[in-house]
Amino acid sequence: MTYRQALDYLFSQLPMFHRVGPAAYKANLDNTIALSNHLGQPERRFRSIHVAGTNGKGSVSHMLASVLQQQGYRTGLATSPHLKDFRERIRINGKKIPGSQVAGFVARHKAFFEPLQASFFEISIALTFDYFAREGVDVAVVETGLGGRLDSTNLLVPELSVITGIGMDHMNLLGNTLEAIAGEKAGIIKPLTPVLIGRRQDEVHPVFERVARERQAPLTVASDVVALYAAHQRWRHGRPVLELETGSPFGAGLKAGCDLTGDYQKENVVTAMAALSLLGNRFPVSREALLGGLAHVRRNTGFAGRWQQIGRRPRIVCDTAHNQEGLSVVMQQLLRQDFERLHIVFGVVEDKALPEILPILPAGAAYYFCKPGVPRGLDATVLAHEAALHGLRGQAWPSVKEALSRAREMAGDRDMIFVGGSTFVVAEVL
Repeated sequence: MTYRQALDYLFSQLPMFHRVGPAAYKANLDNTIALSNHLGQPERRFRSIHVAGTNGKGSVSHMLASVLQQQGYRTGLATSPHLKDFRERIRINGKKIPGSQVAGFVARHKAFFEPLQASFFEISIALTFDYFAREGVDVAVVETGLGGRLDSTNLLVPELSVITGIGMDHMNLLGNTLEAIAGEKAGIIKPLTPVLIGRRQDEVHPVFERVARERQAPLTVASDVVALYAAHQRWRHGRPVLELETGSPFGAGLKAGCDLTGDYQKENVVTAMAALSLLGNRFPVSREALLGGLAHVRRNTGFAGRWQQIGRRPRIVCDTAHNQEGLSVVMQQLLRQDFERLHIVFGVVEDKALPEILPILPAGAAYYFCKPGVPRGLDATVLAHEAALHGLRGQAWPSVKEALSRAREMAGDRDMIFVGGSTFVVAEVL
């Protein structure tokens, strides 16, 4: 079996949540447990850090992996969804899993998958854990796919559980209140295992405290470990950098630069530093590794799609923020940029809550509405119609590339183009 044949099998024969939506969601871990037993419980053969949350979990995961890798640990990194290539989901020391490993795994175990009717994500996580175990990683940073309690990654018994900010997303599956969503994320808290909360949120913190108390899991909030004194965006050697001054066990007044420059990354850096501090006895990292790992997240781990500049004249920035909380922060940052006119290429998937998202978008921009090229993509004409009801004017385009092409034609050198609304929209421009 070739890598392409393996992907065809995964994508066309099995449901995949991030392409087809709730129909692919499994409400139990039965298949995950069966796959684990079939493979000899590979998740027990390496140490891990488990990361959940509505916003920030991908960034925190990449930061942690970058620093651990910089220190010299053989570091696995599991994230989802991918932008361009399935292999982005599974990395060791920043290198994507070889296609031959994917093909070999599917070929060897296909006969077991089919009667089980295992989902895309269940097989992907089984492959991930098997690969990390066979390759002998020192530690793996594993991001949940959806929720936490019923996520296929939740077989892990990690060294540390990390829960980033909680927001309203996937309400049709996780619940329609912040407390309900937090309860699903809290499902990754394990008995006697330390848990770090990235942001103290009054509405949901009692949920985490209750679950941690029930499971006798020591609970820490990131801001109790790391103090953020100042944060500014700077240009170094022609590249944007987020400069932070912090107080932490790594040093008082520590100045660090991070190559992930969205405003929301300030909170994520604090969370990552707090996590690394809590891991100090098991995975100690030096001050030099911390600074080097934060400064080179993109280079070390291949991270892409978060406030990423992809053009200069006009300046073009893309970001995968796709829910109310994430888009709100990104739009605030966008409006602080220096430009003559703002152009926004925007597309979403069908299950997004447009009445909550559209009011966040700036009314003075020129819009190029588009449909991401997945079955879940919302028709651009429908999006344009709904946007017009909120005072957002623009044209509908049948594809992301056509929308961006038109935006480039219309934009002057001093204008700015933003591309976003969905991970799938960003994937098509990278």
